[in-house]
Amino acid sequence: MNAVVIAVLLMIILSLLRVHVVIALILGALAGGLFGGLGFNGTIDVFTEGLGNSANIALSYAVLGAFAVALSKTGLPQLLVDTSIKIVGKKEEARSKTLPKVLIFFMIFLISCMSQNLIPIHIAFIPILIPPILQVLNEMAVDRRAVASIMTFGLQAPYMLLPFGFGAIFHGIVVDNMEANGMSASLSDMPYAMLLPTLGMVLGLLVAVFITYRKPRQYENQSLESTNQPEQESVSYSAHSLISAFVAILATVIVQVTSDSMVIAGVAGLVVLVFSGSVRFKESDALLTEGMKMMAFIGFVMIAASGFAEVMRATGDVEQLVETSAAWMGDSKSLAALLMILIGLLITMGIGSSFATVPIIAALFVPMCAAMGFSPIATLSLIGTAGAIGDAGAPASDSTLGPTAGLNADGQHNHIWDTCVPTFLHFNIPLIIFGWIAAIIL
Repeated sequence: MNAVVIAVLLMIILSLLRVHVVIALILGALAGGLFGGLGFNGTIDVFTEGLGNSANIALSYAVLGAFAVALSKTGLPQLLVDTSIKIVGKKEEARSKTLPKVLIFFMIFLISCMSQNLIPIHIAFIPILIPPILQVLNEMAVDRRAVASIMTFGLQAPYMLLPFGFGAIFHGIVVDNMEANGMSASLSDMPYAMLLPTLGMVLGLLVAVFITYRKPRQYENQSLESTNQPEQESVSYSAHSLISAFVAILATVIVQVTSDSMVIAGVAGLVVLVFSGSVRFKESDALLTEGMKMMAFIGFVMIAASGFAEVMRATGDVEQLVETSAAWMGDSKSLAALLMILIGLLITMGIGSSFATVPIIAALFVPMCAAMGFSPIATLSLIGTAGAIGDAGAPASDSTLGPTAGLNADGQHNHIWDTCVPTFLHFNIPLIIFGWIAAIIL
């Protein structure tokens, strides 16, 4: 049996059984390496070598966590809470109305989408925005699975469709890898190629928010896990502190866009807050430590996922998986499109990164698509969909880890059952269907 299939399935099954995702990734990598012929020691060596691939990402999240904690000292999150309370009303009767809930959802949706394109800060907004408004969501009896679906959509769909920010990076990776493997492609065709798959995600989002998770769900008002305080304190804010916060956010965005480094961007934001007087210099050490605690879960999962991905590549069974699938395809373009999307789902679920999946599958899919007569636009759609499809629902994806980090700040949101399973069902299934349709008709 294929080592990649065994490793990914074992990782998913263990995660569903509530085994910690880091342990599930390690055991899945070990099983995949053993079945792939690497041997026990060889698997451990390859896994260890792969751990360093995500060191920069883990450090980035730690610094961004520190920036988020420092930003909370300015009172900006408290302003968001106060604004949210004004939106939903102070009376319990007002809070149960549909309109305030929709406004909160729209605010989270808008910020999530902008984090990929207009203000490309990715998941850095989550620890700033979500924990402070959990109490408001609790009082409105909002099902957090709906909020997780909104954020995962916002973290994925914009980069799939729009050629700005992270979207420009994703589109460039797809087109560059297509051309590197012998098929000409145009960046201007990517939005057109990804339109139908993105519409599938829109449909899934509407189902999740307005049908599946529309009923009230009760949560307890508890202290946030990211702090050691018995209850959430109200932080005062002033014009000076809020201006400092906005300048720090602006500095973070500008530095990240110009340097393409989340680490340097987070440090820039911290420097602004320190020199503005919003954060005392002697508090910076404690803030960094607290930020690391907040984002440690994401960092460790991403590091373990890099080791897992390295083992999968070393087995050589990714290529074998594609070759075996090619034998099943025959001359059927419909079956070929479906199998290629499913292969992308399997690989991305294991690796946890759509951006890292594209170079792996493009080298295998482009010659196959050319031989079977798929047009360049259809091939763009296939590779883009197959690369992005596992981003939602993957235990090791930052598109799921980010929402969990915010929604589980009080320990009442399970990563697998409350983020991964809902987003997998509502986004990956529509992506399979609409991605397949796009590949056939384009």
